[in-house]
Amino acid sequence: MSKKTLTLTDNSTDKQVELPVLNGTHGASVVDIGPMVRDLGYFTLDPGFKATASCHSSITYIDGDKGTLLYRGYPIEQLAKKSTFIEVAYLLLDGELPNKTELDSFQDIILSHTMINESLKKLFDGFHHDAHPMSIMVGVVGALSAFYHDSTDVNNSRHREIAAHRLIAKMPTIAAASYKHSVGQPFQYPKNSLSYCGNLLHMMFSTPCEKYEVDPVAEKALDLLFILHADHEQNASTSTVRLAGSSGANPFACISSGITALWGPAHGGANESALNMLNEIGDVSNIAKYIAKSKDKKDPFRLMGFGHRVYKNHDPRARVLRNMCHEVLKSNGNSNDPLFELALRLEEIALKDDYFIEKKLYPNVDFYSGIIYKALGIPSNMFTVMFAIARTVGWVAHWQEMIADPAMVIGRPRQLYRGAAQRDYVGLGQR
Repeated sequence: MSKKTLTLTDNSTDKQVELPVLNGTHGASVVDIGPMVRDLGYFTLDPGFKATASCHSSITYIDGDKGTLLYRGYPIEQLAKKSTFIEVAYLLLDGELPNKTELDSFQDIILSHTMINESLKKLFDGFHHDAHPMSIMVGVVGALSAFYHDSTDVNNSRHREIAAHRLIAKMPTIAAASYKHSVGQPFQYPKNSLSYCGNLLHMMFSTPCEKYEVDPVAEKALDLLFILHADHEQNASTSTVRLAGSSGANPFACISSGITALWGPAHGGANESALNMLNEIGDVSNIAKYIAKSKDKKDPFRLMGFGHRVYKNHDPRARVLRNMCHEVLKSNGNSNDPLFELALRLEEIALKDDYFIEKKLYPNVDFYSGIIYKALGIPSNMFTVMFAIARTVGWVAHWQEMIADPAMVIGRPRQLYRGAAQRDYVGLGQR
């Protein structure tokens, strides 16, 4: 079978070039523009890289039109129902689901790396008491490279593996310490007898004053949230990690760059924005007014947590999370809370309103995750931190895949220059 190509003709020179068309396992084919750049001297213009494949990857696949999300080929709905976050982490890193021995070994490895160096704890004291936890995360995760010199050689596969395990294991510890610093409470050491998510809850909410019992519903909800947030293909933060990693930067610096990108309100901060929107609406009686505002193109108000840039159908993660949202609210007795009542009523309207159905503005994962986090007692400034904990697995998986690729080159986007033409310097007295 002959290879498929596109023929591009430059009318100004009558030159032609054959552009190979490459096919993946799923999704749209891509055109290799290398010959166009080499033989014709043209680049492509694609603001936001919305139609550009930046890499080959075997980790995650999204079909936005069908509402499909696959981790290593497995539908997210199946993993959410049958798997655990630790098992999903192994899957994303290794490419296959583990057997029991492999899973137990991986879990033991992660648990053995949960503590952070005692000297690193002093770094938290350098942050102002009201510093945003994400700003602390950026600084502390980046500083890990100053403590773990034995795992920063990116060309050493064993170093890459150790760094990956450390990052996944220490992220909850760093996140919990960031929270404790912001509320002025003492740090809590991890308990390796607890699960990954149980340990996080313990480090965030326990104090030396009294015994703390992990709520199994909260633990289950966090585990599900982390599965759903573990990876999402070539999004802004993952692409940032890959770009930083392409320069040969150490893994801790690369993940810190991912945290920085995730911090943006259009990315990881969307669930916090959704909750802020609910607070702005304020009461169920105001829903009709705000629905009307959201439909008015001249009004700056937007319904946050509805619709998705990639998914043009239902967000498959939202479908899974919706039931857990209701379970959490019912379990902790918050279903009668005015804010949650407002959220549920808004959800009901959006799922039935012709305008939202036509525009496919369904509640997305950010809408439900913000409600769940609030119901679990997690403050809104920690929402993106929780996202970062889960997404670390995806970042590390993509970083490892890229570094191991023999064809890897440093990322170097091009531009369409529209500045001043070349000109000569004019002395100060002549201007």
